[in-house]
Amino acid sequence: MNTGVAPPLGRDDFFVCDFFAASPKHDLASMEHPLFSLATRPDRRILNYTHNDVAVTVTPSVRGRATIFDADILIFCISQLMAALNAGRPISRRLTLTAHDLLLATGRETSGDAYRRLKEAFERLAGTRITTNIATGDTEVTSGFGLIEAWEIVRKTRAGRMVSVSVTLSDWIYKAVLARSVLTLNRDYFGLRRPLERRIYALARKHCGQQPGWRVSVAVLLKKSGSASPRRVFRAMLRDIIARDGLPDYQLTEEPGDIIFVSRRDVVIDEAGKLLLSSETLEQARAMAPGVDVYALEAEWQRFARRRPPRAPDAAFLGWLRKRLAAAS
Repeated sequence: MNTGVAPPLGRDDFFVCDFFAASPKHDLASMEHPLFSLATRPDRRILNYTHNDVAVTVTPSVRGRATIFDADILIFCISQLMAALNAGRPISRRLTLTAHDLLLATGRETSGDAYRRLKEAFERLAGTRITTNIATGDTEVTSGFGLIEAWEIVRKTRAGRMVSVSVTLSDWIYKAVLARSVLTLNRDYFGLRRPLERRIYALARKHCGQQPGWRVSVAVLLKKSGSASPRRVFRAMLRDIIARDGLPDYQLTEEPGDIIFVSRRDVVIDEAGKLLLSSETLEQARAMAPGVDVYALEAEWQRFARRRPPRAPDAAFLGWLRKRLAAAS
């Protein structure tokens, strides 16, 4: 029986990224803390961030700090490794991936210029150094590391365009994967072209999650976002995001006292009356019932739930599944 837990590969082995349309996932620490630059030009400032008991120093290379768009590479790698873990396959922190698949999965064009920018992103990820005491899993240590340890172009076309790339993740990122310290992102995240919108979505996903809402002061949100803008400018950018109302899954509202309220959008029901479940919920179901067709389970639950639609479909489906599995054991 597939338990969803896979042993790691040996030090010299590598993991091939071959899961089509794997659910995008990001590590919790990167979503919680401002590790990535929101700047659109090379950001060579050293970031010193302290919040509660967490201290982070981010030191860029001469090419600048890794950007929030560079983080798409990590999201792709984490997503592939988590898909393998859920399938019971062995994994490694050294991955071989196809550049074209990476670009498509993260909503990017596949022009020659896109491959050039991808190479620059690898260089910034490898050159950006993190010093922190953030815990990954159950372990808290103060350490320094790059976001990726190494990368290399394995194969090129005759025109010089990269085809196959090898990436070695840092131990820190890899431990987060093994500890399953990750969250699923909405695929529409990759369609957000404004850096601050991406950062606000990540914070909303981390702090609001499945809760009804999350209240945060503009001052704290400014700090956690990593934005270098003055508070008045940052507040104006937040108001623009509120007016655009383009964040997947979440909606922002300004409240008195310089407070921002982040709320989950209403439960979505499609035209056929079907309650829509998140990809994260379906993956939890796969882990709970390995080897069982989760879509067949979902269809069975839909017939049951349609009589009296629940206010929280994801929680209701998982609760129904637990009772069903307990009854069958």
